[in-house]
Amino acid sequence: MKKTLITLAILSNVAYADEGMWMPQQLPQVAKELKSAGLKLDPAALTKLTEFPMGAIVSLGGCSASFVSPQGLVATNHHCVYGSVAHNSTPERDLLANGFLAKTLGEELPASPGSRILVTKDVRNVSNKVIDADVAKLTGKKRIDAIEKNEKALVAECEKDAGHRCNVASYYGGLEFYLIKQLEIRDVRLVHAPASGVGKFGGDTDNWMWPRHTGDYGFYRAYVSKDGKSADFSTDNIPYIPKHFLKLAKNGLKEGDFVMVLGYPGRTNRHRLPSEVAFSFDWSYPAFVKSSGEAIAIIAAETKGNADTTLKYAGQVAGINNYYKNRQGMLNSYADSDFLVRKTKEHADLKSWVNSSPARSKEFAGDIEQIEKLIAERDAQSKRDYFLNSSSPRMLVMARTMYRLANETIKPDIERKSGYQVRDLPRLKSRIDSVERSYDEKVDKALVLHSLSQYAAQPKQERNANFDAAMGVKDGMSEADLKTLLASMYAGSKLGDKASRAAWLTQAPASFGASGDSFIKAAVAMYDESLKREARDEELDGNIQQAYANYMKAKIAFMNSKGLAVYPDANSTLRVSFGKVAGRPNGADGTSWTAFTTIKGVAAKATGSGEFNAPAAQLAAIKTQNSGKYVDPVLKTVPVNFLATLDITGGNSGSAALNAKGEFIGLAFDGTLDSIISDWDFNKANTRTILVDLRYMLWEMKNVDKADNLIREMGAE
Repeated sequence: MKKTLITLAILSNVAYADEGMWMPQQLPQVAKELKSAGLKLDPAALTKLTEFPMGAIVSLGGCSASFVSPQGLVATNHHCVYGSVAHNSTPERDLLANGFLAKTLGEELPASPGSRILVTKDVRNVSNKVIDADVAKLTGKKRIDAIEKNEKALVAECEKDAGHRCNVASYYGGLEFYLIKQLEIRDVRLVHAPASGVGKFGGDTDNWMWPRHTGDYGFYRAYVSKDGKSADFSTDNIPYIPKHFLKLAKNGLKEGDFVMVLGYPGRTNRHRLPSEVAFSFDWSYPAFVKSSGEAIAIIAAETKGNADTTLKYAGQVAGINNYYKNRQGMLNSYADSDFLVRKTKEHADLKSWVNSSPARSKEFAGDIEQIEKLIAERDAQSKRDYFLNSSSPRMLVMARTMYRLANETIKPDIERKSGYQVRDLPRLKSRIDSVERSYDEKVDKALVLHSLSQYAAQPKQERNANFDAAMGVKDGMSEADLKTLLASMYAGSKLGDKASRAAWLTQAPASFGASGDSFIKAAVAMYDESLKREARDEELDGNIQQAYANYMKAKIAFMNSKGLAVYPDANSTLRVSFGKVAGRPNGADGTSWTAFTTIKGVAAKATGSGEFNAPAAQLAAIKTQNSGKYVDPVLKTVPVNFLATLDITGGNSGSAALNAKGEFIGLAFDGTLDSIISDWDFNKANTRTILVDLRYMLWEMKNVDKADNLIREMGAE
């Protein structure tokens, strides 16, 4: 690969072993650190995406995972398969509570609609093809449109290889672009998930906490057609045979051992401006925490006593709770820190450095000043639209998506808006299909009423006139008035019916315009104004992209001048983090944290109900002490979770943890509450990742769930 800003930005003599979510192609730049940390593989081997071990690492489109058998068996976190378990659960067969194990291929269940296993095949720098000479001259919406046009052309060419999903990812705030090609496996099946009393042991109480005793693991299997091609679900499909899969470690880890995780971290914000820090922590996160807490309470009240509805919303509640605690933890850490002060000084130092040279000032100063103004404009819009964005019934959101699809479908495919091309239709259909087991009108109505009441209470000039007209919102409406309005809208629509939703997917725009369905009518009424808002946003986005990219170019040059490494923020693309197994002498609760927890802690925490309801069979197995080869020689019992100095974030959930020889030794699944602010402000001393130990997974599968078939398949007998 030719030298790019990414490779030039790495100064290996200052890279920290436990900081950085490195692109695989960057690893030769930190080879010295990898070897010093204990890696026994050639670091150059980790750059080869189709070879071992990178060829075994996959994405689930929100979580990470890995092949662990030659029959396409995929290991990931329990909370990553949670939606599929919930989708297949009923009050009569509660797989969430009791767990699920397929003893044969025929017993495996289809994963939730839209589930995908994505195998990265190629990554190429396409910066000069996205921002070519013509695009570089453009600003605002014209720039965004031209970028999108170039990206769609690259994707279309890439996806001529049938069965693959391609996308263009942006790095360093739009400074560089990479084309990523992935095999898209569409037939995904649920193989095994332990009971919630194992996979979610500790629940929200223990979430982001240490010590932890959670068996956060589960298994999918990838299926393809008989000729080995990506295909939709069919009973004729066969297990996918991966070119590479991870071998399970024969020996467990001990404190101080090298460990690395390979996965797809979602988003970090370490290169953000001080104003972005202030907006997030002073307004955005507090607003999110408040609204999330309210949503959790509403769902709990509306689903109380209804087992089926509770199951429908189980995945959503788990997701809300996770981010609720995450954001609150960040706010707590931020309140006790000097982060904004340091960030402000760093930014001032950057500007001083830029302005100390006429050449640098000419190249960078204008865009640095411009980006600060543009970010302020974007933040002001976010505040104005906050309640508006959460005040639409879910079926209205569906109706707007389907009407947009109808309008885009009449265009040539290459001219359609990204997200509405032929390549996107299976995902749109899956979103609509998934409603069946994740939606209840009574719950949705209560959630919307809560947001709509806050929206309607705003002065008229702060509301959206088009939305008001389409929904029937007027000045001075009481909550009772709004409740009546919503009751009428829900009653006037048939979109809650699966067959009705499916039928609209293939309708022409004229059919939407002639419909008497209340949500369809509202979607049509809001369409033209939504396009104007989209154009307004794209005008701003185009200007931000141009200025932010140059700001990041200046920042990279500035950090390089000080001998500092610059890795890109996480953006849901394949990354490698490495460190060591380590406890923490300065635990957040004032105690020293040991590196491992054990099954003894499970028994000590078990209460028999609620979040600590360990299965009786598990407690019996712990009591018999029949632990065999899964016992750690130092701990004298079976380890459950362990801590490591790894740099991860959301999206890393399910990432394979490998030892120095590249053997599978567990799964990353969480961070600790006082260090999750590392998404913004990495703290080398405090940051720890929580992982589930392979030995606990195998012990549980052997002694409790009797998953001997899977243990044999993974070669772990």
